Amino acid sequence: MAMARRYSNRLVSSIIQFSRFYSSGSFDPPPFLPHRRVVVTGLGMVTPLGCGVEVTWKRLIEGECGIRAVTIEDLKMNGFDRETQLHTFDQLTSKVAGIVPCGANPGEFNEELWLNSKDHRSIARFISYALCAADEALRDANYMPTTQDEKERTGVSIGAGTGSISDILDASKMICEKKLRRLSPFFIPRILINMASGHVSMKYGFQGPNHAAVTACATGAHSIGDAARMIQFGDVDVMVAGGTEASIDALSIAGFCRSRALTTKYNAVPEEASRPFDCARDGFCNIGEGSGILVLEELEHAKKRGAKVYAEVRGYGMSGDAYHITQPHGDGRGAVLAMTRALKQSGLNPNQVDYINAHATSTPLGDAVEAKAIQSLFSDHAASGALAFSSTKGAIGHLLGAAGAVEALFSVLAIHHIVIPRNIDLYAVILFGVPLAYIHNLLQGIAPLTLNLSKPDPIFSGNFMPLSASKKMSIKAALSNSFGFGGTNSSLLFASID
Repeated sequence: MAMARRYSNRLVSSIIQFSRFYSSGSFDPPPFLPHRRVVVTGLGMVTPLGCGVEVTWKRLIEGECGIRAVTIEDLKMNGFDRETQLHTFDQLTSKVAGIVPCGANPGEFNEELWLNSKDHRSIARFISYALCAADEALRDANYMPTTQDEKERTGVSIGAGTGSISDILDASKMICEKKLRRLSPFFIPRILINMASGHVSMKYGFQGPNHAAVTACATGAHSIGDAARMIQFGDVDVMVAGGTEASIDALSIAGFCRSRALTTKYNAVPEEASRPFDCARDGFCNIGEGSGILVLEELEHAKKRGAKVYAEVRGYGMSGDAYHITQPHGDGRGAVLAMTRALKQSGLNPNQVDYINAHATSTPLGDAVEAKAIQSLFSDHAASGALAFSSTKGAIGHLLGAAGAVEALFSVLAIHHIVIPRNIDLYAVILFGVPLAYIHNLLQGIAPLTLNLSKPDPIFSGNFMPLSASKKMSIKAALSNSFGFGGTNSSLLFASID
């Protein structure tokens, strides 16, 4: 009886507390989050132009090309007999690609260091590219946290478009040959796209968010934008962010050939194959590979440790075409929405943007639609010639899941790489104490060119024209566009910071 009474009293007490909770409304509002600015403090990349930021940027602005002819060895069909390899190669309609140069020389990707050691059995090529680029970015940022608190306040956001298709091809061959027991226990860890983030996190002990976006050719940009928001929201102080891809293999190339997305007219002259905005374009230069990684950091955190700051992440816009699996809507509404949202978040006006790194992949429809979107949004600013824009895919091809990240790096470098005009007498500046603000206005950045732009598309006229040569100019704000299959769009806006 006494036990029943106690139970009854507890039940009544719980009901009273429950009714008080709902009668009072609900929980208090979440705590107010102060505004946190995000800056770029480190850069790392692996591209068809070379391994490393310095070599890639130098070759890019000098108009060099990283696209070459595909060989049978590039197809990664070592487990197949020679006859099958030759037949497969012969069936490919496009035989050009943006391939990372490998070797032990400076500017080359060292496979022995990043891919072939015994400790790397669980690491596929796309993961190794991310590890290499992340290593450069962290060293560039001079950020190697050692305390538990620092590691908990550092995260990773690295995505990829396709993972390791070559591993899937090898595994399917084992099924056909009834040799499934030979399948590597590392097969699944090698093909999972989030393992690029996972391996970077494990290597450095970063215990913040471990994130991987997969949004086709917008992956790299989404990974960077998502990472910036994690810092803004207060989840972490530092994020290692970007994209990676390694899809130079028989099945990936064959798949894109069958979708008729690839160039077929330039197999004999691969360096001319990728020609964004040009009248003679006929599909994006065969698949490119590589990785681009940025170290993003909360501004005050960067200042406190005396970090070098390249630029600020001012805006991140996203949209969906809701139209077609591979084609953009003819009026470019998805691109306009993404760019508009990035501008709104940044607080900048369209006429304050100096440079756009366009997504333009050298496809007849896509390039024209993006040009129309830029013309629509930037209007008089674009028509005046004050807005510079280019597509760097002419030099490196289309890096798919890594494209948005590598091109974001190019946008940051366009802002950061200061060129001193020849007419500035630095000795006079020092002797006569010219104000620093005045000097800053005279300094110039450099906008990279669009390679192979011989005859621009008729949509361009007057001063509204893509850059056909790298241009020294003042660049305080740069926009980077990335659009992907499925109608996913992303725009990142970077700005200089005093």
